Amino acid sequence: MPRSSVNQPGVADDPSLHLSGKPIKQSAPLAGVPLVAVGEGTAVHLATRHLLALGCSPRPTGGEQGASGQGLRDGVAGWLSLGADTDTDTGRRGLPQVECVIDWAGPVRLPLGGEAEVQAACGISQVHGRRYGRATPLGIDYASAVAGVLAVQGLLAARYAALRGHPVRQVRTSVAAAALLTVGQYIAAATADEPAQYEEREEQAPPPGATEAPPFTSQDGVRFEIEALEPGQWLAFWSRLGVDRRVIGRGWPPFQLRFATASCRLPVELSQTIAGLPYQEITTAAAGAGVGIVPVRRSGPRDYPAPPWRIARTPGAADLPHPGDRQHHEGAQRPPARPLDGVLVVELTRRLQGPLASHLLAQLGAEVVRVEPIGGDPLRGVPPMAGEVSARFHALNRGKQVIEADPRSPGGQRAIRELVDAADVFLHNLAPGKAEAFGLGAERLLTERPGLVYAWASGWGELFGDAAPFGTDYLVQAHSGLAALVTPPGRPAAPSLMTITDVFGGLISAEAVLAALLARAATGRGQLVGSSLWSAAVTLLDTVSPALTAAPTAGPPPLAPAQLARDPRFAAALYRDRCLLPRAPWEFHR
Repeated sequence: MPRSSVNQPGVADDPSLHLSGKPIKQSAPLAGVPLVAVGEGTAVHLATRHLLALGCSPRPTGGEQGASGQGLRDGVAGWLSLGADTDTDTGRRGLPQVECVIDWAGPVRLPLGGEAEVQAACGISQVHGRRYGRATPLGIDYASAVAGVLAVQGLLAARYAALRGHPVRQVRTSVAAAALLTVGQYIAAATADEPAQYEEREEQAPPPGATEAPPFTSQDGVRFEIEALEPGQWLAFWSRLGVDRRVIGRGWPPFQLRFATASCRLPVELSQTIAGLPYQEITTAAAGAGVGIVPVRRSGPRDYPAPPWRIARTPGAADLPHPGDRQHHEGAQRPPARPLDGVLVVELTRRLQGPLASHLLAQLGAEVVRVEPIGGDPLRGVPPMAGEVSARFHALNRGKQVIEADPRSPGGQRAIRELVDAADVFLHNLAPGKAEAFGLGAERLLTERPGLVYAWASGWGELFGDAAPFGTDYLVQAHSGLAALVTPPGRPAAPSLMTITDVFGGLISAEAVLAALLARAATGRGQLVGSSLWSAAVTLLDTVSPALTAAPTAGPPPLAPAQLARDPRFAAALYRDRCLLPRAPWEFHR
């Protein structure tokens, strides 16, 4: 059972979002909407918390428990219902009831009935276990947590479609589809045109002279994680600590690629050097080299806020002429194929969190325009390749339009603002202060485009202010205490090298954007949205599951991404577009 956060502030009471230095009122787009939830697992618990934070009013279960009248049918992990809304004063015009069924297996033809089975069957255990040389389950209900967020996304998207005059009766998602989504980039790499050599040797013993990936442990017993985004930072850090340049050079490629491969074998000399130095000397070297460094916490914070996003309406008069999305009334007679058809999203993001968020919105029907540097995103050329593009990049960015612009130049800033002027959503994951420096801050864009949904998917939110370390997956896992939960018993705490917070952070960002679109459509007001890897990580602290790391039980054998691609039981869940990719994780039934 997931534990409850010790700090659950009301969504309308949090003053953390500001414009012109003044707090702005939080949005509750589901205020007063009846919610019925059936199920005892993490997926339902997490989805319920998020829906309540968006304003839903809980109702007791009756005979409508979804499937059998006696509770949940076999193979169903949970059931949620947003009741009919008859409060026309809100602008929602009496929206009908919509339900969401969360299956265990969904399109996967396996008798799955629990988190451990899903993690093993759908590749999570194998990818997470690459660090340890064998398939290893995460110590949290990760796939179920992802399914819970997908359920909320599906309900919000259905609600948005209904507000536009095209009601949806039922949404379906599954824990297995959620799991496949989380390992999508690894499946893409394993099925690319050229071989991904490391994919077939992830469970081999490390080569001679190699050690495991960070964290490192200092002479005085401090266990810590580091991050370097450029080879110059890596070289400067280790040079300051007296490591031979040849050793430094051997360490950079596996360190740089650990986000992509979920494995990292570094020269043993690096950990030996660290073991002979005090932590203070190491942090001094890191600061001088521009390397991020944080201690690995053994437990999470007790005062973290909930929910994992902040959504607030902008002050001033409504920008839209009447409730509902202004861009879609002309074609209201023809139901859209997908809930977000006609919604325009402009994204200025990199790495994984931001691209995944916009990818999910695109799977729901949004048109996404991606702003890339002049010459294109460098990650397009990182092998293994699927045709002329990186398989991993393709997994996150397929189907998006691309505009090249340099946000550091006046011309590039002008081009981006022109795109935003016609957009419904602007999504970025720039470092703190960069958007304002580029003339793309919330205050300016919301002044120029009052009806905009402005979304920032950050690394740390406001946790460190202007002194934030790099907001990347493994640093966030380490500092949040999540690393300690995903480490097998008996081992020192270490982040999973599977990008669990990047993926979950992208899901949380997309969830918040959907809620903001719903609030904008109902009120005509623009919306300001904030989420972070940090908020995603601390949300996952509530999903710890000791049973996952107990003695193994009967269930499907752990499968690697390459094995999923060859297994006919996954044929309905995956499809080929240059490489093998997970299908959209929702079904919508009218």
